[in-house]
Amino acid sequence: MRQAISENEINRQLRLENERLLRELENQQLIFECTLDAIMILDEKMNFMSVNSAACKMFQLREEKLKTRSLKEFLSLFPEDGLKKVENHIKEKKECCSDELLIRLDNGQLKFIEYAVRKNDFSTSFLIIMRDISETKKLERENAINERTLKDLFHQAVDCIVIFDLKGRLIEVNRSFLVNFEVQEEELQELVLADFVKKEHKSELLSLWDRLNEHSKVHGELPIVLKSGKKKIFEYTITSNIFSGLYMAIMRDVTDKRLIERKLYKSEERFREIYENAVDAIMIMDKRGRIIQANNSASRTFEIPLEKLIESKFTDFIAKKDENYERVKMEYRKKGSIRSELLFYMPNGEYKSLEFTAKFDAVEGHHLAILRNVSDRKKMEQDLRKSEEKFRKVFNASMHAIILFDNDYNILDANPIAGEIFNIPYDKISSSNLFEDIIHKREKGSSSLDNFEELDKAAGELVFKLEGREKIIEFCLKRNITENMNLATFRDITERKQLKEQLRKSDTLHVVGELAAGIAHEIRNPMTSLKGFIQLLEASVKEDFSTYFGIITSELNRIESIITEFLVLAKPQATKFLQKDICEIMKNTIDLLNAQANLLNVRLDLYYDNNLPAIYCEPNQLKQVFINILKNAIEVMPKGGNVTIDIKKKNSEEIIVSIADEGFGIPADKLKRLGEPFYTTKERGTGLGLMVSYKIIEEHFGKIKVESVEGEGTIFHLILPINKHL
Repeated sequence: MRQAISENEINRQLRLENERLLRELENQQLIFECTLDAIMILDEKMNFMSVNSAACKMFQLREEKLKTRSLKEFLSLFPEDGLKKVENHIKEKKECCSDELLIRLDNGQLKFIEYAVRKNDFSTSFLIIMRDISETKKLERENAINERTLKDLFHQAVDCIVIFDLKGRLIEVNRSFLVNFEVQEEELQELVLADFVKKEHKSELLSLWDRLNEHSKVHGELPIVLKSGKKKIFEYTITSNIFSGLYMAIMRDVTDKRLIERKLYKSEERFREIYENAVDAIMIMDKRGRIIQANNSASRTFEIPLEKLIESKFTDFIAKKDENYERVKMEYRKKGSIRSELLFYMPNGEYKSLEFTAKFDAVEGHHLAILRNVSDRKKMEQDLRKSEEKFRKVFNASMHAIILFDNDYNILDANPIAGEIFNIPYDKISSSNLFEDIIHKREKGSSSLDNFEELDKAAGELVFKLEGREKIIEFCLKRNITENMNLATFRDITERKQLKEQLRKSDTLHVVGELAAGIAHEIRNPMTSLKGFIQLLEASVKEDFSTYFGIITSELNRIESIITEFLVLAKPQATKFLQKDICEIMKNTIDLLNAQANLLNVRLDLYYDNNLPAIYCEPNQLKQVFINILKNAIEVMPKGGNVTIDIKKKNSEEIIVSIADEGFGIPADKLKRLGEPFYTTKERGTGLGLMVSYKIIEEHFGKIKVESVEGEGTIFHLILPINKHL
């Protein structure tokens, strides 16, 4: 009985124990399935034997699929030796151990896994609990990056960043703080913020602490004095209690900014002064052209009160009749700015020419116009233009050559007569040099201007030989009439000099004529008596004095010939012009002089063109001219020689008679004086023969030209008109 009871009790207890174990197993199974961590049992080959739902979720496989796999398959990122090391690490640990793994799922996703291993002492299997820490790793990595970035920003920031405590002691600063505050990192422990603030600004620092106690963040500016004595202004933002009761200040050096602001303020003040006191009218218009702002000068220019001007439109004042209006309007619309001049209509009915500069969007999207009254200037310009035109007309019409030149003698301007006088084309004279191209071409020996640079002015005469013709130029030079401008005037006085010379000769001839008349009258009467008595004396004297009487008679005849020439000068001759053959007159003259020529071994050769026309002349006077010139030609060749006479037509109006000798020639300085009374190149000559010859040719409206080369001979060219009949 007792034995039966014991068995029943044991069975009952066993049943109760089984029920308890079943309940615990159910609880364990519930925990196994519901836990958030992945729990799995692996065999010795690391094959999955049992897994919970969290493990299936981690590996993203169904339970039956996962149980057919091995953990090694998810460790493909490990090399062979690395995988062995992980496997040994898991298998060899007898006690519970934990570590981290990186697994790769079938879809390629990577996961960081934290795991714990518990080996079963009674079997070869082991329990592994895994937790996905990928997000944690990501956050750690981000935190590390952020921390590194913050450090970089802290140290690389342009602004000064400083962390300090309640007493102002510097805990940490960035590089910009060290540079801007001129301190070394090892000095930071000994410094407080107050060390950089002057005594007079300590109150501002105390106020800063008070504001920090009331507010978590404060802004402001603080004057700082560095150890070097340099003063700076820092703009700051301070945040309180960033961590552990510390403060952080971000400070920026605004010294230059404040300096620029002060300069800008002064500039604005100056602009305002300029705007208010400007002589030019300044106006600002809106997009519709309505004047919204103007200065006092604008009111004075438009002669309208300022308040009424501001109510007006800018275009209302423009005279639409101005031909430039449409062009200016189109150009302004196209370019957005313009500088021009237009006619404006004033409210009082007056028109004014205003020069203006306008720009669109110059001031906050508005138009800006600056105007200046140029009416007076326009009138002055017109007057100046008229004055210049008058001056130019006078300048160009002047009978004197006028040349303006700079200090280097480069010609700036010249009138047309200057080109005519110096035989320079008018279009080239302005590119010439006064000294090099004009003055230096004067004849040697004429007035010198080498010292002109030392004088304020100079005057005189210059002799030029231009195109074979001699010109006498009177000049006057004046320096510095304006800056770098000098004046030179020239006048061709060649004709005046010639007229003066002719007048002098005429006066001489007049005196000689009067003298000749007196001498001829006073001498001829005694001469007649002397000739008569000499003839009587010669007949009555018995001795042979024929030589002496011959000399006396010859000299008396010479005196009589001189008196005859005097009489030609003394009174007008009754001349009768006839049409005569000039060759016949010359032949008669040669016949007359052949005897004298033969005595001196001189040959007279006559050449003339056939069919020469007869000329109107007084034959006897013309013969006298030929005699005078031929006698001179014979007398200048005492050792003999040839006299060549050539007669031909010069042109349809004139005949030229050329008489050439082979004498000693006449110097160039004496050629000019030929024909003057009593001027002769012969030892016993009187000069009256050539003077009479010049007078006769002049009365025939002809000319005498002389060419001579010393040592070779002289040629007289007698140019006579053919059809001149008086």
